[in-house]
Amino acid sequence: MPYTVVIADDVTGANDIGIMYGKSDLETIVYSYGDGKKSGYDEGEVVIIDTDSRFDTYQDAYKKVYDAVSHVKNPQVKQYIDKQCSVFRGNIGAEFDAMLDALGEEFAVVVLGFPDNGRTTIHSEHYVHGVLLADSQFKQDPVHPMTKSSLVEILQEQTKRKVGAVTYEVTEQGSEAVKKAVDECRNLYNYVIMDVRNNEDLGILAEALFDEKIICGSSALSKYLARIYVKGQSRVPVSETKIEEADKRILCIAGSLTPQTTAQTLYMKKHGYPVIELNTKLLFDDRTKQQECNRVSEAVKKAYETETFVMLHSMNSVEDVEETKRIAAVRGIDNTAVSTLVSGTLAMISEQVIQNYEIRRIIVCGGDTSASLCSSLSIRGMRILKEIEPGLPTCQSIDRPYYKMVLKSGSFGTEEFVEKAMNMLI
Repeated sequence: MPYTVVIADDVTGANDIGIMYGKSDLETIVYSYGDGKKSGYDEGEVVIIDTDSRFDTYQDAYKKVYDAVSHVKNPQVKQYIDKQCSVFRGNIGAEFDAMLDALGEEFAVVVLGFPDNGRTTIHSEHYVHGVLLADSQFKQDPVHPMTKSSLVEILQEQTKRKVGAVTYEVTEQGSEAVKKAVDECRNLYNYVIMDVRNNEDLGILAEALFDEKIICGSSALSKYLARIYVKGQSRVPVSETKIEEADKRILCIAGSLTPQTTAQTLYMKKHGYPVIELNTKLLFDDRTKQQECNRVSEAVKKAYETETFVMLHSMNSVEDVEETKRIAAVRGIDNTAVSTLVSGTLAMISEQVIQNYEIRRIIVCGGDTSASLCSSLSIRGMRILKEIEPGLPTCQSIDRPYYKMVLKSGSFGTEEFVEKAMNMLI
């Protein structure tokens, strides 16, 4: 029976929080929603269930989280965590409410700050690299545009439960002061947003919240919770299983449109790696879609004749993305459906390449694309291995054939991240 259960709304977020426990040598398993029911999700000290619900309807997201929590509900579980996007994109209220309802509880603490990746919260206002959320790159997110910065307001709009806050002035007084403030909030609110300015704040919050039953938010706090849990214990690093492979080819797929992934794609192109672009404007007609898929597959085949690494990405320039959405709109296709179509097409091409070349080392940039590919490859779960950059680990599938993978959130990572990941997979 795991000591911590995490519900995550996408696979990259699941890996992001998974490495926070993995760094403390806790065996951490990420399951795909529904795939662990027969075994009871009982492998691992930390069990993470990826519900792949960020792009679902409010009702479907609620149902998935409620169902997932119900299957792991056990008195022996010390803590339940609902892991969400570090800028609150998605069905935040539905998923938080579902966890409370499934556990029969009425209170949770919300810690969204992730300073190592530029996310901070000050007086409940959320910032991305020092810029208010409403003015950041996420203001123009194609599916979940973030037009507000107050986390209290964002969450309150998505739930009937009451939302309050505890600010950094309390945290500065130490963990006991935080505990007292949180206890006072239990009688006033159902959710309490915590400020996070830096990692020192996270350390204090972890001490104060270590015994809280339910915590919601980003992955950052879990690194400090894990450290407290293993303090004084003798731990052995989690080992990986030897990969059965024909060679050491690596495939990278990038479906995210964030500035970070765009910069990472450009970096690989500038440094001479084969980078192949999928023309997304051709995906709305069966004939042109098939022709484009064939062209990309042939380009990948040619690249592998001389190289061991290939990167495949969707169009990411502002002009091409807007033209793709315009073509889709004419056909009555909304932005969410376009995102699903593009990620699904990338996953389909990638699956064929992976099968043809028996590739076992894979990098994926973007949550939706990662989910599509894992589904295509029937990956039931993954064991978290080593961290490459903050919140970005290597992982390995728990069933044969053993894929060694890096599944990256689109908005995370330095521009040279893909090259770093490639070298970690070799």
